[in-house]
Amino acid sequence: MRLTTKIFNSHPKTDGDFFLGIKTILGFKPKDIDIYKKAFLHRSVNKRDEEGNPMNYERLEFLGDAMLGTIISKHLYNEVPEGDEGYLTKMRSKIVSRKHLNELGKDLELLRFVESRIPKTHFGDNIHGNVFEALVGAIYLDRGYPYCEKFINERVIRPYVDIEQLEGKVISYKSLVIEWCQKQKKTFHYDVYEDTGNDELKHFAVKLTISDRILAKARATSKKKAEEKASRRAYFALQSRIDNQ
Repeated sequence: MRLTTKIFNSHPKTDGDFFLGIKTILGFKPKDIDIYKKAFLHRSVNKRDEEGNPMNYERLEFLGDAMLGTIISKHLYNEVPEGDEGYLTKMRSKIVSRKHLNELGKDLELLRFVESRIPKTHFGDNIHGNVFEALVGAIYLDRGYPYCEKFINERVIRPYVDIEQLEGKVISYKSLVIEWCQKQKKTFHYDVYEDTGNDELKHFAVKLTISDRILAKARATSKKKAEEKASRRAYFALQSRIDNQ
């Protein structure tokens, strides 16, 4: 017996509902609504175009990422004339960090538009940022650069980009600690050690050693998360020295 997979998290029932929902988010009328439908099409639906090419949001995500970076770069270039290349790059990274993009996608409730064969409870947080970038890519293809810039100004820059606040925002404690160690010519290494926890979900235990001294330990569900958590603890232990370097 052949089973038909149920499609979860599909678009609103009519194209009209989808059009109005997207129009409200954009602040202007879409010209080609089909482009926006593709921006919310998950690869699990396994759709293909007439040429047999896969249809999902991933290519639009790639385009949107590039447009977002370009427009944010232009804004920072104009707003911070005294900033050098390193400063501008660091500030742009803070604005377009995966965590921030996920927050933007959540604030706009973009997940409600996603068409997928996977229940939304199975998605990781990154889908929120992925579809946000895909939406930006769709705007560029549908209405061009001026509308893309307008959307990013209205939805990203004006409500979220505060230069002074961003200057003090840490996006990676690990990068901060490593940079400090390199400047101070201190040796450092992250080591995974035996985890004796009884959690049902596998955890990784990591210890951070700086100049032959174990400075911090942490546990998390991935090695990367455990390293970041240990780095955060190390940062606060060394904060006065790191901030005053």
